[in-house]
Amino acid sequence: MDINILLALQDFRNGTGAFLAAFLSKMTWLGETNTAIVIMALLYWCVSKDFGTYFLMGWSGNRLVNGMLKVTVCAYRPWIRDARVLPYGDSITTATGYSFPSGHTMNAATLYGGGAVRRDIPRVLRIVLGLLVLLVGFSRNYLGVHTPQDVLVGAVAGILVMCLTIKLMQWVKIHPEKDLLVVCIGVGIAILVAIYAAVKPYPTDTDAAGRVLVEGAKMANDTFKGVSWSIAFLTGWILERRFVQFSTNISMMKRITRLIVGLLTYYVVSLIFVPLIKNGISGVPGTFVSCYLQMFYVSFIFPWVLKRFEM
Repeated sequence: MDINILLALQDFRNGTGAFLAAFLSKMTWLGETNTAIVIMALLYWCVSKDFGTYFLMGWSGNRLVNGMLKVTVCAYRPWIRDARVLPYGDSITTATGYSFPSGHTMNAATLYGGGAVRRDIPRVLRIVLGLLVLLVGFSRNYLGVHTPQDVLVGAVAGILVMCLTIKLMQWVKIHPEKDLLVVCIGVGIAILVAIYAAVKPYPTDTDAAGRVLVEGAKMANDTFKGVSWSIAFLTGWILERRFVQFSTNISMMKRITRLIVGLLTYYVVSLIFVPLIKNGISGVPGTFVSCYLQMFYVSFIFPWVLKRFEM
């Protein structure tokens, strides 16, 4: 039935031209990992440290949940399950890892759903944020890269993690001395997820020519990325709390300066240093180090720069 829904959407897409598909391609971009990281980083650095921490912490948890579910269920992408499914444009290029649950939808559930469940955000804005979650999720179905259950479970799981993150942050606010405990538990869970992804068996189904349909080790790369991002955030978070303590109670001019400098330097890290690391260190170690640098820069290095140079 799930494939039939995708085929029906595909027929509608082909029959109505590309206008709606082009719009939903923009919506799916809002759920991409780099988009989510940039928005969360700017919130953390320039707008509200508390809100930024909430989104980054929730996203870290969601990446672990997504990675663990992907390598547990090992669901093939729709076009692998049924050759009649033909994803729109170059949508396949952003569809990495196993299919279940949708990573884009969980990113959207973190960033936009995480805002929608906050009662301290204006109601109208919460409705808009909720609609963005629905649009990002539907875009994954309409573009043919995820089944409805991939999206539904991704949205529900993502928002549930954000609700738990609210509770966790409230608890840390009451018990600030327990922050190291949170980090130790979080890093411990991340390591267990990485070990699980590394040692578990993966499907070895083959096509008519005898070729393995999907390489499990390659699909697990998404899980290792999530583990690295999570550990990087947690270590950066505790170090910032203990040794930096930057503030977002600043003038508008400083906010603009932080935004410009932050964006430029983040893209230097992501577009220059991360590829260099990946080219220099192969396999899982390269994935771990490059993703760690990316998130550690967001959670600790740039906040340290802000404090050091009074930006």
